[in-house]
Amino acid sequence: MKKLITEEDIAALVSVTDPQYAPDGKRAAYVQTKVNQEQDSYSSAIMMYDADTGTSSRWTYGEKKNTSPRWSPDGRRLAFVSDRDGGVPQLFIMNAGGGEAEKAADIPWGVSDPIWSPDGKSVLLSVSLTSSERADDQEKKKRNEFEPVDIQTLTYKRDGKGLLKGSWTQLVLVNLETGNLQQLTDHEADHYDAAFSPNGEWLVFTANLTDQGDASKPSDVYLMELKSGRLKQITPYSGSFGSCAFSPDGSYIAMLGHENEYRNATLEKAWLYDMKNERLSCLTDMLDVHLSDALIADSLIGGVTPRPVWTNDGQGFYVLGTEQGSTGIYYISIDGLAYPIRLEDEYVNGFTFHPDQKSYIAVIAKPSWPSELYCIPLGEGEEKQLTAANDRFVGEHIISVPENLQYETKDGLTVNGWFLKPARFEENKTYPLILYIHGGPHMMYGHTYFHEFQVLAAQGYAVVYVNPRGSHGYGQDFVNRVRGDYGGGDYRDVIQAVDEAVQAYPFIDRERLGVTGGSYGGFMTNWIVGQTDRFKAAVTQRSISNWFSFHGVSDIGYFFTDWQLGHDLFEETDKLWERSPVKYASQVTTPLLILHGERDDRCPIEQAEQLFTALKKLNKTTAFVRFPGAAHELSRSGHPKQRMKRLNYIYSWFDQYL
Repeated sequence: MKKLITEEDIAALVSVTDPQYAPDGKRAAYVQTKVNQEQDSYSSAIMMYDADTGTSSRWTYGEKKNTSPRWSPDGRRLAFVSDRDGGVPQLFIMNAGGGEAEKAADIPWGVSDPIWSPDGKSVLLSVSLTSSERADDQEKKKRNEFEPVDIQTLTYKRDGKGLLKGSWTQLVLVNLETGNLQQLTDHEADHYDAAFSPNGEWLVFTANLTDQGDASKPSDVYLMELKSGRLKQITPYSGSFGSCAFSPDGSYIAMLGHENEYRNATLEKAWLYDMKNERLSCLTDMLDVHLSDALIADSLIGGVTPRPVWTNDGQGFYVLGTEQGSTGIYYISIDGLAYPIRLEDEYVNGFTFHPDQKSYIAVIAKPSWPSELYCIPLGEGEEKQLTAANDRFVGEHIISVPENLQYETKDGLTVNGWFLKPARFEENKTYPLILYIHGGPHMMYGHTYFHEFQVLAAQGYAVVYVNPRGSHGYGQDFVNRVRGDYGGGDYRDVIQAVDEAVQAYPFIDRERLGVTGGSYGGFMTNWIVGQTDRFKAAVTQRSISNWFSFHGVSDIGYFFTDWQLGHDLFEETDKLWERSPVKYASQVTTPLLILHGERDDRCPIEQAEQLFTALKKLNKTTAFVRFPGAAHELSRSGHPKQRMKRLNYIYSWFDQYL
């Protein structure tokens, strides 16, 4: 008999990510991640799929994290990053024929994002360094955690990292023959999304080199001539660009980005830089699709969004796109032709093309099946599931299948979402309903397995979750509609979701309604309980309660508040207060549980503290749970035991009041 899904089943899920075909197409490396319960962390292994046998084998062992497998140009070696040696991620090289991996360099600050040079002699790495540190520093001085932090810029902290202490991501080249390190960049800025030209003469990367220290400023793409170190900016100082890839002959650079027309609500577009004519052009002005992954899920650990993948003839490239609750793969030609080659009711997180480009391997999670690898022909033919990492989990558990929900708003918008029945649904019973609101707000729920919703369904709850205005996946106008109207049209959209669900499913007990959400969804939960007494229980997570203070304490608050609320901090303080849920604490009658991570720098815990204090002073029914060390991503990639306890707190609160 199949079992109900529980919070502990987080440890049973396997995350399959980052596939990489070998140059000969006979094998594909990928990463498999699962919970390490003893160490309350995650373990990642490099796996190898053999196309001839149709089987996978493990290439790295132990309980550490082994990630980012990357083939050398000749296919004879595999580079990857591992924390097996002392807990700091380092670059390792393994022969494709097997054997022990060898550490390529000793960089005490850790490394990430390995990229092979075209000649296969070197590997480019990203390293976080302060202005006084060099990657090739032989003294390798240990950082003093008690040293005072001198802050000169607005970007002094980052969620998940804490205080940056003056460190920036620099690009470092490791010569595999000599072991020598060459630091290619040293600006006080993060350098990322690097790529070599096919002839090895140029390096392209993204950085903000004109207004360092302000994350709200544009990010531009730069060309570096490796021989001289000369830099050339190839994008206008007007937006955010990155994810670059050279065409096979080096004539073009494909990239993704936008010109900030709608601030952080702007859709990612595909761009082309002509190396010979030094001209940048947008290829997808007419495509109303966000060319990135904006789908929210909680069962995929370590997903890697691929940069553009060129066709062998250099006439176009493939990218991910977010549309209508799905992510798929889009083809973009250098002439501006754009269309999806794969867009199903599923979540495509990554892909790698076979060298002959007649097929590709994709990481796909489906509504009732967590991530696996699938081989998909480019044309006629059937897809084939290559891995069975989650077969046992799916076979042993009751998984509630989401049903589509769509409705029209009074102002003429179409809102899409899903409804999840209780796992052991019985026709003649009534059930409580939970409205779950996503964060962002410029993200998207979609056609994917969502563990948290399955846990709630297993506890006997129906769940409704929708993409209100402001969500990605439904075009530029839709995603921009929330800006300047928080708590307005978006509030009406999610409340209507409840109305639609109650009407469509008579078994819902309209007297037992709950609401929850995190980040922007936490803000909306706070807003809802201050505006209506319709819900009998609520749980707010990593939320915003006071826009005025959020402006100064969040790692993005100083620009996010301006961009999203549209009110000046100094001249329109009253308007920020009008949109702050804490103002309406006296109107709250719904029992409210407040969950927050203590190291959340995106929505700092003082937001929860303010709300809890206000409600307690007013003798409201509330409780406050703090998660030590937890950052903003607690629910998706935080410590496994904290994730489990968090789920238990949520459904226990609903059990008590619903």
